[in-house]
Amino acid sequence: MTISRGSLKLALCVMCFTVPNLAKAQTPPAAQAPPAAASPPPPPTPVPFDAALLKAANDLFSKANLNGAPDKVTLVIDPLIDGVTGAQSKATHLEEKRITELVKSSYPRFEVARFSSDSVARNPVVLIGTFTAVNNAGVAGGAKDAYRICLALADMKTKTIISKGVARALPEGIDPTPAAFFNDSPVFAKDASTDSYIKTCQGTKVGDTVDQAYADRIVVASLVNDGIEAYDAGRYRDALDVYQSALKTPGGQQLRVYNGIYLANAKLRRTRAAMDAFGKVVDYGLSSDKLAVKFLFKPGSTLFINDRNLRAPYDAWLEKIAERTAARQGCLEVVGHTSATGLPAVNDRLSALRADYIKDRLEDNEKSLRTRLTASGKGSREMIVGTGRDDASDALDRRVEFKVAPCGGAPGGRTT
Repeated sequence: MTISRGSLKLALCVMCFTVPNLAKAQTPPAAQAPPAAASPPPPPTPVPFDAALLKAANDLFSKANLNGAPDKVTLVIDPLIDGVTGAQSKATHLEEKRITELVKSSYPRFEVARFSSDSVARNPVVLIGTFTAVNNAGVAGGAKDAYRICLALADMKTKTIISKGVARALPEGIDPTPAAFFNDSPVFAKDASTDSYIKTCQGTKVGDTVDQAYADRIVVASLVNDGIEAYDAGRYRDALDVYQSALKTPGGQQLRVYNGIYLANAKLRRTRAAMDAFGKVVDYGLSSDKLAVKFLFKPGSTLFINDRNLRAPYDAWLEKIAERTAARQGCLEVVGHTSATGLPAVNDRLSALRADYIKDRLEDNEKSLRTRLTASGKGSREMIVGTGRDDASDALDRRVEFKVAPCGGAPGGRTT
């Protein structure tokens, strides 16, 4: 084919214009700036306790997934607990009372039954809940200025969570004083049973499976509850029988059971049996690498409180802790703690001096421990409760812990 000179010039001229246009069309658009990060939602607004509990409970029952359930649903309440310490308190008991009254008046489809091995055997719907002091804005180490209410319904037939209810309560008018059993227990350490309860309430959403450890131990939990109720009512012989039965049940080797056997024997003035039980409490704590004992000191002092009834068992406790530690032939760090009252520097020094005092007492009881103990003070930096009330409700903040430590450090040393 013949192309004339004019046609060629026209074709070249067209290309002069089309090539740049083609290049422009193929140029990728400029990258867009990423969208601004969404600001975090504001913290929940705490409301008075009664209003907060009513909101959480109404949400719980009105939104419960009861598809396929019978016309009447058996409901049992596994006693509500503090979400940090695992203790029942005057506040959690009041919650249960108010919830029971609400169910009977407003949710007749639910029939409240006592939490017992018989009711648990029928695979009921179980209500669990935690009541936890928190910093409402979520500031780590901030003042505990609200309480978080968490309620959950667990269908034990399907092993699923069928409803949740949450709210925030103002601290005014709340009495977090532990119930008698938890107030009297000498040793604190959350065990697997308590952790599984808290996880099932706080770490789930509707439709999730109930924590397996909780499901496996619910029968033992009902026995433990029987023992706690008997102890709180002053029926110490009944409490002892229940705790000994729980200990023989699969999953019964837990701290609340060992504490219960010690406490009931102590109330019955069975001193030898009580101290044998305390030895098992110590062994349990040392096996889990942490044993937290509530030794109460005079304010600003390294001496035990003047109350003879409270301090009466301290000498026997120290003797048993020394004996069981020596038998393990291991090493321990003795750690002192204080509440937030007072200046931080003073609390640091005071907690270290109290740890030193306990260390010296242990070494006096067992000379072999003089090369295997160290002492340190944490002041108020590792509070468990953190409400700063300085009463029975936050006694755990004024504790001494015994932590299993590697041997080979400076013998008899102290760190702060």
